[in-house]
Amino acid sequence: MRSGHGISIGGNPASIMNPGAETMPDIELIALIIERHTQPKKAHDMAHELLLRFGSIRGILNAPVNDLLLIDGMGQRRASMVSSLSEISARYLQERIVPGSSIQSPGDSRQYLMARLRDRPQEVFCALFLDNRHRVLSFEELFFGTIDATSVYPREILRRALTRNAAAVILAHNHPSGVAEPSAADQNITRRVRDALELIDVRLLDHFVVGDGSCVSLAARGML
Repeated sequence: MRSGHGISIGGNPASIMNPGAETMPDIELIALIIERHTQPKKAHDMAHELLLRFGSIRGILNAPVNDLLLIDGMGQRRASMVSSLSEISARYLQERIVPGSSIQSPGDSRQYLMARLRDRPQEVFCALFLDNRHRVLSFEELFFGTIDATSVYPREILRRALTRNAAAVILAHNHPSGVAEPSAADQNITRRVRDALELIDVRLLDHFVVGDGSCVSLAARGML
């Protein structure tokens, strides 16, 4: 029998050794990660407690190390390893937009932007600078705000675009509230940046708004 998050009630802990990670319930993946130097039954129990305490894999990966240490048997080394998995995931996705890689579709950048921005506690405004073949020149976090706002300066985006010799730009920012719906202010700054970039013959391709589990493209909404 399984509850939410794939927790096995009364199941066989040995099942964590089954191959095929893509088919494993959350609890078995977590147990597999923390099993080193731990009996399978103990790893299964720790994974169970982690999911109960933090609610999901995402909750576990975003938990402070000190909170992970509250789990019986976790230990500093194992807690640090679990905590590092979020950064490993982000770096894996980042490899899709390293300098020289080509942005062929919104999906090429969407996953990376979500991984980088969805859990940030304050608003962060970013830009991907691309050449005339839509190859990545650089990804930069430009402006930082409070929990609900940030000050964005189009002239600074223009300066960076000229410095990078960019032909196109993709903007992105997060909504710490978790709601990805573009605000009137988001639409306004998008238009201002678009119009400013046009003066130097640089195209604004898109502006993504990242929320909790969703990412809205202003281009797809016809807001560019």
